[in-house]
Amino acid sequence: MKTLFALALALSVVAAPGLARAAEPAGLTIDVPVVLKKADVVMNMDHLAFDGKEPFGLLYMRLMTERFAADRTDWRIVAVFHGPAGYMILGDKAYDRVRKTRTGNPYRAEIEKLQKAGVRFELCGQTAKEKGWGNADLLAGVQVNSGANFRIVELVQQGYVQIQP
Repeated sequence: MKTLFALALALSVVAAPGLARAAEPAGLTIDVPVVLKKADVVMNMDHLAFDGKEPFGLLYMRLMTERFAADRTDWRIVAVFHGPAGYMILGDKAYDRVRKTRTGNPYRAEIEKLQKAGVRFELCGQTAKEKGWGNADLLAGVQVNSGANFRIVELVQQGYVQIQP
């Protein structure tokens, strides 16, 4: 139930006119339409939260980039992965080794699509050190910061809004 509520909330917040979306329930009126001119967002990707097999963070990023494009919002999103969620940005070989599978990284295509849209992906250097991961273990384009918590503080001080899905 909590998962469905969170998903419904996310979709209601970021659904835009003209984008495919679920029909609004009978009797629902949007009293406060939100159209952002500018949005700087840091996604704090530090824990595992899923809707089925899809991580909420990737879902939120996809919905935001679609809405920002539709609204012509000037935006920047930085996704900072650390702790238990760090494995999501590993390349296929490292993902298979860490997750003990042979499937490759199931999030790779979605992450690559988000990168093409302009989302920046970073991994916490401390998480990488603790897990024994090197830069070659990461998906292409992923950068390593010196520490996720300090990076998030830095971005918030620069005016980014933190979302922690």
